[in-house]
Amino acid sequence: MNRRERHPIEVESYRIMRSRADFAHYPPVTRAVVERVVHTTADPSWTGEVVADEAALWAGRQALLDGADLVTDVRMVAAGVTARSAQVGLEQPGTAELAAREGVTRSAAGIRIAAGRYPEGAVWAIGNAPTALEELLRLCAEGAVRPELVIGVPVGFVGAVDSKAALRRSGLPAVSTLTERGGAAIASAAVNALLYFEQDQERGGIR
Repeated sequence: MNRRERHPIEVESYRIMRSRADFAHYPPVTRAVVERVVHTTADPSWTGEVVADEAALWAGRQALLDGADLVTDVRMVAAGVTARSAQVGLEQPGTAELAAREGVTRSAAGIRIAAGRYPEGAVWAIGNAPTALEELLRLCAEGAVRPELVIGVPVGFVGAVDSKAALRRSGLPAVSTLTERGGAAIASAAVNALLYFEQDQERGGIR
């Protein structure tokens, strides 16, 4: 992975952020994820929003470094990941046809097709539709998919809270948010935190 240079504006932004919120109580990789989410949104209230398991984050990070597939629900999540290409559910061939035939959303159909192509060991980043996360959870419960990590942060007033609560109950290795908040930028931030964790630690700055 190419090494990333930190722009002085980013360095100053993190300094200001850390003066306004306390991140010291988080374990290292969880802190990296929470800090990137707060930095992405310029909103310190996200410190009480993100739920993550440290061991799952370590495993997901290692999987990405080892070349595991990264699968996202929408192109916006993939576009926000600066160091890796990703497979996008909505862009899988046959998605529109499956959605029409089965009476499901295109987001759910895309996840179903992607799951058939990447059933084992992928990192999944869901940042848009709750139906995409619901479909992934259904397939995991059936044993059709065995993810290394699920970043489940769909956004919205309908289904988002319930789908993320279901993710936490599932026992899957996961990152989620507690409320209706989420989105593509949040999912991308979590992936980027995992990818750049070691480099940021070495520089003693952004973690």
